[in-house]
Amino acid sequence: MALRAVIFDLGMVLTGPPDPQAYAQLLRISGLTPEQLDPLYWADRHAYDEGKLNGVTFWQKVTSDAGLNLERPVIEELSLWDARMWTTPNSAMVAWQQALKQRGLKTAVLSNIGDDVRANIEREFKWLAGFDVLVWSYLLRTAKPDPAIYHYTLNQLKIAPEEALFVDDREVNIEAARALGMQGLVFTDAAKLRADLLAAGLADQLPLPEAEAR
Repeated sequence: MALRAVIFDLGMVLTGPPDPQAYAQLLRISGLTPEQLDPLYWADRHAYDEGKLNGVTFWQKVTSDAGLNLERPVIEELSLWDARMWTTPNSAMVAWQQALKQRGLKTAVLSNIGDDVRANIEREFKWLAGFDVLVWSYLLRTAKPDPAIYHYTLNQLKIAPEEALFVDDREVNIEAARALGMQGLVFTDAAKLRADLLAAGLADQLPLPEAEAR
């Protein structure tokens, strides 16, 4: 069955690594070291992505678990810098999405994301309007690799699983997509994606991404 759509993860696919200046602000405001902050940050991130926590309650839990008692305005500032940390676009992948649209394929974003991060990226990235479907996990109260969020995305695109290619930086999310019948490729950079598309025999169905923009 021919491909009709490409579904993109957002973080580390359409966007690049976390902004180091924003991360530095998280350390400054919290007073934590990276060794203290990082385990606490990721411990409850999936709950944030699932909408069980919002930006404020997520950071309240992170800082409380660190033994801190911070006022609400400080918590809100942490959430703001957290959101800004994920707003470095991967221009090579944004350009590829636009090339896909020009070829007549549908495109979607399927992202594990919390409320404050979503609000910030929609303010920053006007190119999101060029996607046919945007799926934000916290709004659905479920997140990848739950099959339900893949089914929802496919239904929004009005396509069968076999008609979709999913690109994500995490193997577990790709495996879940493949289990449903989708094609999936683990993303590291645009050059590797180009090679993987050629190896998968998809170059006749899709334009190939250019090398990473410098």
